Amino acid sequence: MRSVFAKRNRRGLTLIELIVAFTVLLVLSSLAVPLARARLRADRERELRRALAEVRKSIDFYKDLCDANRLGPQKADTNCYPESLEQLVKGIKLPDANGTQVRFLRHIPRDPMTGSYEWGMRSDRDDPKSTSWGSQCLFDIYTKSTEKGSDGTPYSEW
Repeated sequence: MRSVFAKRNRRGLTLIELIVAFTVLLVLSSLAVPLARARLRADRERELRRALAEVRKSIDFYKDLCDANRLGPQKADTNCYPESLEQLVKGIKLPDANGTQVRFLRHIPRDPMTGSYEWGMRSDRDDPKSTSWGSQCLFDIYTKSTEKGSDGTPYSEW
């Protein structure tokens, strides 16, 4: 005869085994969240650098063509810089016989830090750390984010 206290074939987990399993999962997930945040931040910073480089390259290309007198007459106070980001997207008709249109950007890139397509702009007469635009010309852009990068500098100064 079998004893009432004999071990039965049990299936399932005891309470202690469940607590241990959940504790291990909690520790592993608490380690994964900071890594995921750091990865997301690095991706956004990389995207910001790419967007800034793309727009700055198009501004420089516009300036080079203007300095070479290939864009025709310009407004006096622009110093051969574009008037806005929209002008880089819409393009300029060259003063040649063909009426060739030159576009400098396909579209205004999205700011990965703010999630918008609105960038801070500076003219060549503005202070390099200014947050207001003098509206004379478009010399540089910056993100309107107030956060700091992983190197400690504000994103707006990149």
